[in-house]
Amino acid sequence: MFDLMYDTIFFASKVNFFGLSNITIGAFDIALAYIVAILCSIVVALVLKIPLLPSKPYRYSFDVSAIYPTPIIAVGILSIFLVLNYTFMYNGLVLAVIIGVLSALFVKYLFDFVFPKPLDENAGEDIDE
Repeated sequence: MFDLMYDTIFFASKVNFFGLSNITIGAFDIALAYIVAILCSIVVALVLKIPLLPSKPYRYSFDVSAIYPTPIIAVGILSIFLVLNYTFMYNGLVLAVIIGVLSALFVKYLFDFVFPKPLDENAGEDIDE
């Protein structure tokens, strides 16, 4: 089974770009950085007036919300930085806040340009409600 915490710690300790093998972060620091990134992305998304939940019906909605995909993008980007052993300051907490803010801004302003909504099968136009 895929164990994200173990793999992140393993790669951070084995593949250290600068050769600073004595500087490591623990599982608690990684979990705390993930939680900070999730909370920061949701709070900033709500401040930017992104709705908390997508429009109904939830299953067929392509609207962005503060719950999905904002924290998912933040956790994914933070995971990339942690696997590359780049934690910046305070064991990754400042990096988690920066990534949380940037992921909320990305979802608000650039998400529809990067990932456009699918075409309507009947009319051949974008689905826009």
